Amino acid sequence: MKPAIFVAATVWLLFVSRASLRAPGSHGFWRFFAWECMLALFLLNADRWFDDPLSARQNVSWALLLSSAFLVAHAVRVLRRAGRRDARRKDEPLYEFERTAHLVTEGAHAHIRHPMYASLLLLAWGILLKDPSALAAVLAAAATGLLVTTARADEAECLRYFGEPYREYMDRTRRFIPRVF
Repeated sequence: MKPAIFVAATVWLLFVSRASLRAPGSHGFWRFFAWECMLALFLLNADRWFDDPLSARQNVSWALLLSSAFLVAHAVRVLRRAGRRDARRKDEPLYEFERTAHLVTEGAHAHIRHPMYASLLLLAWGILLKDPSALAAVLAAAATGLLVTTARADEAECLRYFGEPYREYMDRTRRFIPRVF
């Protein structure tokens, strides 16, 4: 059953990522592979999702997963409101909501440049803690590396589009963790 779910979800991810996959080096290209690692990690640990529900490990896992959900919902809402999509922006690999005309520097974006990728990091590590194993750790570490690569590619794209204001934004923010990283 899990292999079938993996294949079906991969087909869907291939479909929604098709433009990005035609643009190797784009942030969406790397994001696809991070999603694949997280999908494999989820399926690996799915059977143990609710085991030992009151353990410290599970409590930390749930805290990470809930923080991930909050952060992505917040970031998308702010991006849609403050980014003001521009239909004239035709960056092919970008999803529609990513085609912003204005640099977003409010909400979580005031402190970190990539709240949505930070949310995916929280998701990956929250899933890992459901049932830690060597394979799960490798998948979480791979997802982390791919998300860092995704963020770097996104920053290069933003520098090309927004120019010096984005460089100044980079100077006053961190990628994923305020004041740290």
